[in-house]
Amino acid sequence: MQAAEAPLVFFDLETTGLGRTCEIVQLAAASGGHSLNLYVVPPCPMQRGAARVTGFRVRRRRLFLRRRPVPTNSLREVLVSFVAFLRMLGRPLVLGHNIRRFDCPLLARALDGLGLRAEFESAVSGYVDTLPLARELLKGRGLRSFRQTELVRELLAVDYEAHDALEDVRALQALYGVLRPTAEVLCRQRFTLDTMESKPAKELPGQRPLLVEVTDGKENRGHEVERLKLER
Repeated sequence: MQAAEAPLVFFDLETTGLGRTCEIVQLAAASGGHSLNLYVVPPCPMQRGAARVTGFRVRRRRLFLRRRPVPTNSLREVLVSFVAFLRMLGRPLVLGHNIRRFDCPLLARALDGLGLRAEFESAVSGYVDTLPLARELLKGRGLRSFRQTELVRELLAVDYEAHDALEDVRALQALYGVLRPTAEVLCRQRFTLDTMESKPAKELPGQRPLLVEVTDGKENRGHEVERLKLER
């Protein structure tokens, strides 16, 4: 199935931290009126910066979101449910913001660890990162930031609850409806879990690098220097 012909599903993860060794806490996906939203008790504590931004805490092997307990599943159950959701949609194209550098490597590691990668890959047509997609489509708009929250505010005039994976995918789905990329652009931006580590499409002159080093999250709120998922 060609990328331009495939159904679309929007996908996001919330995690225990900002690096590639962090663990999945929430997985959400949306396609039209269909959605999936699942939580996992991670095998490690939430990093302070991530806990502050997302509202997740782990106490006595229970997951809390803004001090309220949330129902959880094992990571295997979450990934198997995601595969079933994708199959229901008919091998969709998976889209997300900054997924090539962050979400997809974490997803691939989790799939490999549970022996589910081949099953997962058979359920999708490929992946598109909406961060470089937006940079390509909006290069003449003079935008200072391509963070998803800023794009949604600029193009949709909406503020939403970022860093909740389900709210993020719903906002991204609405944003995509404004971006409306052509089939040619989608095909050019498409990648797979096997090719995600290769060099992405060349960035345009004058664009900011995708990843920068800041102190403890997206603002100066701590003392730990980490590589961060900047463009959420």
